[in-house]
Amino acid sequence: MRLRLLGTGSAAGWPNPWCSCASCAAAARQGVVRGHTSVLVDDRLLLDVGTEVARQALRQGVSLAGVEAVLVGHDHPDHHDVAAWRWRGWSAGTPRPLQLLAPPAVVDAARPRLDPTVTATAVRPGDVVSAAGYEVRVLPAAHGRPELGPAVLFDVTGPDGARLLYATDTAALPDAALAATVGRAYDAVLLELTGSGAHHLDLRTWPEQVAALRANGAVTDRTRVLAVHLGHDNPPPDELDRLLAAWGATAGRDGDVVELGDAPEARRGTSRVLVLGGARSGKSAHAERLLASEPSVTYVATAPARPGDAEWSARVQAHVDRRPASWTTVETGDVAAALRDATGAVLVDDLGLWLTRLLDDAAAWEDRSGAHAALDAALPPLLAAWSGSRRAVLVAPEVGGGLVAPTLGGRLFVDLLGTTTTALAAASDEVVQVVAGIPRRLR
Repeated sequence: MRLRLLGTGSAAGWPNPWCSCASCAAAARQGVVRGHTSVLVDDRLLLDVGTEVARQALRQGVSLAGVEAVLVGHDHPDHHDVAAWRWRGWSAGTPRPLQLLAPPAVVDAARPRLDPTVTATAVRPGDVVSAAGYEVRVLPAAHGRPELGPAVLFDVTGPDGARLLYATDTAALPDAALAATVGRAYDAVLLELTGSGAHHLDLRTWPEQVAALRANGAVTDRTRVLAVHLGHDNPPPDELDRLLAAWGATAGRDGDVVELGDAPEARRGTSRVLVLGGARSGKSAHAERLLASEPSVTYVATAPARPGDAEWSARVQAHVDRRPASWTTVETGDVAAALRDATGAVLVDDLGLWLTRLLDDAAAWEDRSGAHAALDAALPPLLAAWSGSRRAVLVAPEVGGGLVAPTLGGRLFVDLLGTTTTALAAASDEVVQVVAGIPRRLR
């Protein structure tokens, strides 16, 4: 199966030509222009036919004359342009027979403009139909009012056995849609990321959907996961690319061609990310976001107990409240053991508190030789466990950038934290510094 992304943008495209927001300006500077989302499969099957799609195809040197079937998700103009059917009727000669598969509202809107070569079939969630040699399973979407369709998603299996989930537009997938995807092990998932709105996915709900699809076997390490239907409520294209990469995904671009083979290579490999940042920089939130698409995460909380400190308890509780319910929390100072024992992704927060516990246990805050001895004993096991991790994120505070600490304990902490962070950075696949909530990749 071959996918040509004729368009990857939302209803207003990205950038929106009427908009002067920072995201649109950045997309324009970077030369990343997206039109209405539409996918051409093997030059035979067209998914969505919005108002811009015909011109998008022509600009890519693609003819739609060979299309044998069109699948439309709902009756919004960026998905269904009724004028397209009149244009098709104006083509020279007799067009080849074509199937239109769409919800009842789309079929009703299109029917007065269809020529005799088009067979229109109204489909509903739960239907399984054949179109142009492809098996099409119709899934429910969570999008808009019922009179727009009701909106549906498509699970497409090609003659070669390749499977595609085309999920645009929708908010969080309905339970029936998730149930229908169990064990499907798709070769490609195209999932909308409009970025805002009650009927769309955003940077919080999109990775949650990917996590759910991973948990039920619909997305595997070999699945190509692409974000489509992208709009300006997302960060600039280069920033979005980096975030999606952490989720094992990419942002589709207009004109991309994706080949789906019988034995695709693994899309996700080992990844160890060290996240640095000062106090209240947003480093923990960024670290959590990096693992948001994982079906399960072990959260290693290194904070020591502080009985009677209400403000400290409130800080800890804020972190707890932010974690997804599916994550497992382990409160320990033995980070090496937690990394070794975890069966899935791991988030360690944070290295500074780990070092604090180490110095507390060794009673070495005022003993330079004792402090170094404690670190010399603890660091090699930590590095070995970190290096052996398949998918892990570790948060480390940045301290010592200003004045020299006035106490021996303060100076020891800064020195040892710097030594430990440097060693872990050398063993990391990626190092990110978060400043004022903005992540900056150092490596």
